[in-house]
Amino acid sequence: MLMSAPISPWLRWKNFAQGWPRCLNVDSIFELDSNIQFSCIRASNFTGFLIFQGASHFLSGFLLRRTSWNSLDEMRTIFSRTQGRDIVPEYVAKHWQEDDFFGSQFLNGNNPIIIHRCTTLPLNFPVTPEMVAGSLGGGTDLGKEMQEGRIFIVDYKVLEDIPTDTIYGRQQYIAAPLCLLHQSIDGLLRPIAIQLSQTPGPCSPIFLPSDDEWDWLLAKTWVRNADFYSHQLLTHLLRTHLFGEVFAIATLRHLPTCHPLFKLLIPHFHFTLHINTLARSVLINRGGLIDKGSGVTYEGLLLVVQRGLEQVTYTSLCLPDDIHHRGMSHVPNYYYRDDGMSLWEAIESFVTGIVTFYYNGDAAVSGDTELQAWVMDIFTNGFLGRTSSGVPSSLQTVAELIKFLTMVMFTCSAQHAAVNNGQYDLGAFVPNAPSSMRHPPPCEKGRAFLQHFLDTIPEVATTANILVALILLSSQLKDRRLLGQYPEEWFTESEPRRLIRAFQGRLEEIRDRIEERNHLAELRYNYLNPLETENSISI
Repeated sequence: MLMSAPISPWLRWKNFAQGWPRCLNVDSIFELDSNIQFSCIRASNFTGFLIFQGASHFLSGFLLRRTSWNSLDEMRTIFSRTQGRDIVPEYVAKHWQEDDFFGSQFLNGNNPIIIHRCTTLPLNFPVTPEMVAGSLGGGTDLGKEMQEGRIFIVDYKVLEDIPTDTIYGRQQYIAAPLCLLHQSIDGLLRPIAIQLSQTPGPCSPIFLPSDDEWDWLLAKTWVRNADFYSHQLLTHLLRTHLFGEVFAIATLRHLPTCHPLFKLLIPHFHFTLHINTLARSVLINRGGLIDKGSGVTYEGLLLVVQRGLEQVTYTSLCLPDDIHHRGMSHVPNYYYRDDGMSLWEAIESFVTGIVTFYYNGDAAVSGDTELQAWVMDIFTNGFLGRTSSGVPSSLQTVAELIKFLTMVMFTCSAQHAAVNNGQYDLGAFVPNAPSSMRHPPPCEKGRAFLQHFLDTIPEVATTANILVALILLSSQLKDRRLLGQYPEEWFTESEPRRLIRAFQGRLEEIRDRIEERNHLAELRYNYLNPLETENSISI
């Protein structure tokens, strides 16, 4: 019987919260092994930048104002002070009320993974053909558009009955909306119906583009608020940070440094354990930034992630499978899909070369006891042993290994870049991504107006608090390592080195294609440009 080396005492698992992926058993960054702590450069940048931004907003008076914004236009003053980073927020401030822009964010915004094609309306979303006839145009109807694949849906059921908190002594509110969208003849996605709860009825009207301007705008803003939670807690925190940490811990626990898969994977965990430990200390802890700046209680935050993990599938973590499963293969202008697929295929090609060089067949994969212990640790402690997720607990073939490794590397690099890098761009103008709502969802139409809207979205101080975090989380620090950069040179053989050069060349081609497309675009999609994509989850 093979005896594995003893696992280092600091590489133990612990439960952060019931029903969450398990995490590293440390309570502060000072307990981390020095090899995985931030570099001195990054540590000083991270804390210094936070203090600087916080102080500059504080001096501007924003953090002291616990009152509503005076006008929509006044909200622009908070990001106009971050010179050089105000181009996209200015675009958002100009276009956020437009249905075209609202729809486009489900494809190319911070949360591009929850929209899916709708072939049958949910029973709890009783949209009638008459309601949406005006939005669909002549010569067609809802049934026909659904049949032909031009109706899409976003459902925030995961937020139903989540407990809400108070901010500055004022009760906050949360909704679990459903939103129906239509792909028009011009190829653009536009919302055509919104219901702000999972239970239809007299107190949960279906809002339509034909409603009063403020009714429709408020309904869309409730969807954007739900999307803030869905994005931050599930798409970003759970599906990149928490899973990335699981992959990192399992690798350090089970793969020795001489193992080819350790050499392949370790650059993709650079600084991940440090940033996640820090997040548990200041961001997602009780009294932390999410607790203080959003409308959910700390218990609510824990519950959303617990529910989210219960719904995670292996299919949803593998981009080609996910796109197919959601019926999103042929939607135009879906740059997250197009750029993401280019990166997935480049990573897959690189992984294929490495795996086939070191494993001469399926028997070599199934017989690698260190590899099997690694994947079982991920299944048990990351996905809590839930077989219905489809996440494998063992890998029996070369093909299975290639797919799993591609998923791990894509999650830790491209996927994190896609859902992290645009947070400031798309969230700086607060009505586009409000972190909380100060009035309950409307029970009837005809009651919304400008002042009510201003009194519903976050007040000035909460906006400033959230903005400090968004600036930091989407910052580019000096010592970042881009996808395909491997300065440690773990591999010494000539073939893996050749494969790395080929991977880098392919990434350059992807970069050139993206920059050529962006050259003429009014709003560039650059979050998956290899020049903006880090190797690892390091911020």
